[in-house]
Amino acid sequence: MWAKHDRGGEGWLPLWRHMEDSAAVAGLLWDRWLPSNVQALIAEALPQGLSDARSLVIWLAAVHDIGKATPAFACQVDSLADRMRDKGLEMRTQRQLGTDRKVAPHGLAGQVLLAEWLEERQGWTGRQAAQFGVVVGGHHGVPPDHHQLKDLYDRPDLLRTPGGSAAVWRQVQDSLLDACAEAFGVGVRLGEWRAVKLPQPVQVQLSALVIVADWIASNPELFPYFPQAAAASGVERVAAAWQGLQLPPPWVAGELGLDVSELFASRFELPEGAKVRRVQDAVVRLAGSMPRPGLLVVEAPMGEGKTEAALAAVEILAARAGAGGVFFALPTMATGNAMFSRLVRWLKKLPAQEGARISVQLAHSKAALNEVFAGLERTSRHAIRAVDTDGDSEDSRPRVGRAGASAELVAHQWLRGRKKAMLSSFVAGTVDQLLFMGLKSRHLALRHLAIAGKVVVIDEAHAYDAFMNVYLDRVLSWLGAYRVPVVVLSATLPARRRRELAEAYAGAEIDAADFGSLAEQATYPLVTAVAPGHDPVVVAPGASGREGRVELERFDDALELLADRLETELEGGGCVLVVRNTVKRVLETAQVLRRRLGDAHITVAHSAFVDLDRAAIDASLIDRFGPPDSAGDRRPTKHVVVASQVAEQSLDVDFDLLVSDLCPVDLLLQRMGRLHRHRRGVKEADRPERLRVARCLVTGADWSGPVPVPVRGSVAVYGAYALLRSAAVLVPHVESELRPVCLPEDISVLVQCAYGPEPAWSGPWAEAVEAARRKHDEHRADQVERAGHFQLGKVGRAGRPLFGWVAAGVGDADDSRVGRAQVRDSRESLEVLVVQRRDDGKLATLPWLDNGRGGLELPVDCVPSARAAKAAAATGLRLPMQFSDPKVMDRAIAELEQLYVEAWQRKESHWLAGQLILALDGDCQCLLAGYALRYSRRDGLEVTRA
Repeated sequence: MWAKHDRGGEGWLPLWRHMEDSAAVAGLLWDRWLPSNVQALIAEALPQGLSDARSLVIWLAAVHDIGKATPAFACQVDSLADRMRDKGLEMRTQRQLGTDRKVAPHGLAGQVLLAEWLEERQGWTGRQAAQFGVVVGGHHGVPPDHHQLKDLYDRPDLLRTPGGSAAVWRQVQDSLLDACAEAFGVGVRLGEWRAVKLPQPVQVQLSALVIVADWIASNPELFPYFPQAAAASGVERVAAAWQGLQLPPPWVAGELGLDVSELFASRFELPEGAKVRRVQDAVVRLAGSMPRPGLLVVEAPMGEGKTEAALAAVEILAARAGAGGVFFALPTMATGNAMFSRLVRWLKKLPAQEGARISVQLAHSKAALNEVFAGLERTSRHAIRAVDTDGDSEDSRPRVGRAGASAELVAHQWLRGRKKAMLSSFVAGTVDQLLFMGLKSRHLALRHLAIAGKVVVIDEAHAYDAFMNVYLDRVLSWLGAYRVPVVVLSATLPARRRRELAEAYAGAEIDAADFGSLAEQATYPLVTAVAPGHDPVVVAPGASGREGRVELERFDDALELLADRLETELEGGGCVLVVRNTVKRVLETAQVLRRRLGDAHITVAHSAFVDLDRAAIDASLIDRFGPPDSAGDRRPTKHVVVASQVAEQSLDVDFDLLVSDLCPVDLLLQRMGRLHRHRRGVKEADRPERLRVARCLVTGADWSGPVPVPVRGSVAVYGAYALLRSAAVLVPHVESELRPVCLPEDISVLVQCAYGPEPAWSGPWAEAVEAARRKHDEHRADQVERAGHFQLGKVGRAGRPLFGWVAAGVGDADDSRVGRAQVRDSRESLEVLVVQRRDDGKLATLPWLDNGRGGLELPVDCVPSARAAKAAAATGLRLPMQFSDPKVMDRAIAELEQLYVEAWQRKESHWLAGQLILALDGDCQCLLAGYALRYSRRDGLEVTRA
């Protein structure tokens, strides 16, 4: 029997050898790589716990390819099939079988053979065998469904050639399965396992472990083919492969002997004299005292140190649960990049055994362009291939050592790519990576394995709409079933959403009476602990940050009036943030303000900049408007930043005056978090005199009638209903100077009023809100329905096989424009790389890019230099919503594909391969699909109809 063949040569691998390799790798994965919480999850389902669990994993890995011992598989290589025919294993040729072979892929065939063996030789029932056999059937990423099984049962000739040869085929198949049961010690356990009902989460984890073991054992660099490798013993072969792989072991969190203050002082770079905030103290204490690690929901104002609180909780929860890492989920790539740097700094302060290696990963499609991650990749490179070894098999699990020791952080080469990156121990990435866990897709079990072994932190939970929340709630239900500790962070969370999160996580262990109070909590800040099977615990620690008062004022939407007002406000200097809800309004506002205040006093920030320009703008904003520092304040005397929603979150910037379009109240509060964020002198004495009182001008609406009318662009983004609910709760504050918004105590009050039960509307308000609510409800119902099309099902009852688990799914879940659209309520968008066609006709990178990346030539007749190609790859730009229209998108793609450079598609040019290239002329302009595009470093992309 053969399992693998080098189609370019004579190398091949016997099936028995691949089965032995896979089993050995599975054992090493269990002993040296798998976090103890996943081990415990599997062990709990089996009569002898951990010993049974380890044996089961090894045995399933050993038998996973038994389906290759069939005519449907073996006929594929004539020379090897002929050798089998000589031994009495008759089979038709591949041509004779034709497309019928598709009925018996070797994974499905293996499931049927294993089930038959368990039923006929071990006395199991079909249902008992199915929950184990499905692990074999799904080892290529998709568990089979009942229809596929029926089709194969109707074609037994694909499993064994009819006639006298059938008995020989069965003898070989049974001999291999008998040998595996004996060699891996499960023969004596199968009788007792027959009564086991495997929970579906356990079936998923077993499937994923078999996939990983198979992938490693199938790598010919690690496990060479015969005849070259025939002389090596199995022990030597596996030891050489494992040493060559150098897979980092799981992180093991130590029991903390520090109090809260000592913990924060040792892990974070705190300002001198800083104390642990009340919210942080409450989070740490709850993490250590809840009955078992579960869900923590942290609601606290901006600037309260929620991130540090989450990381401190991670250590405690991981130690209690046996988790082997953390996944930090953030709303955007930009916030993911920022968090990755903070994660690395935190990791370097964790105690570890000297020489320990910890795998880290930045999980989004542009991770390779992040300098911190790219640096780790460069220092982590090593050839993955079998090496000479003395066979030393000493356990390599790390042990927590003295506080001064530090681990080596590695971006491991094998743990890269769409399907494996999340298997690293510590990962920061976009929330899409988490939501994909609830999306029916190939190799979904791998994503479940990756996340089941971690503590999950979900940041900015308020930023996700109903469409995304459908996936998030389903993901939380599976995380609860896996007993994964989860920390949810939000500054502004509606009480109803708090309850939904808790109920989703508690899942089957929910008692509705226990969770009703969560939707009634109005105190703020608030920390909620949910341990499934126990009543929720709610703590209101009180805010420890300084209090703020923001005076609100309705302001007309006319741009000239805004320019007049800002001229007056800035007579004595000052820094103003103007936040618009659309890029178009950003650019229109900036144009008028430049004319009145001067170009040097205006900065534009929005999403329609290429990646490098966007990063440079964010860095510049933090440098100029960030907290005062000892290096000297670079804050300008007079300046206005006109921004879109990019200024709402994850930027530590501080302005003297805020102008904001009307938006949902929770987002308006986020924007207020950028107003008087840091103390500047006693009683703000270092701010211009007229700007020492924090004020927010609310514009973007016609305020002249009895009911405000938001501008069209804002309605398109947020919907009229959310904007009217927001306006209604703001009315008492904008109509009276005596009622400023008091932070933080008004945060929860405003959010709960805007998202809770509706008040009794009267007069014109009743008619306007009713019409807006109808559209809102229709849109929300549509979101929920569309999100459910490819949503993973609920956790099934124990013993129910995973048949059809991801049937009718999306194929591969991919962090691409198409993939992200699957878990976000956004139309598919086009992303391009922006280059310039110079006057001499040659292509080059944009001329102003910093660090020597500007103006680098991009030849079309050969592979560009790595430096030039990477610089071009860092100029990604997502085209605006006009190009999401299917007809416009198709036309745009057709026009962009006319610039197809063959040399850029080669493997050596991976930065540019497969990318759509937008070539601007010497004036940085072009035409595309009937639109005129103009790009500038100052304003980003401007789009008008041609």
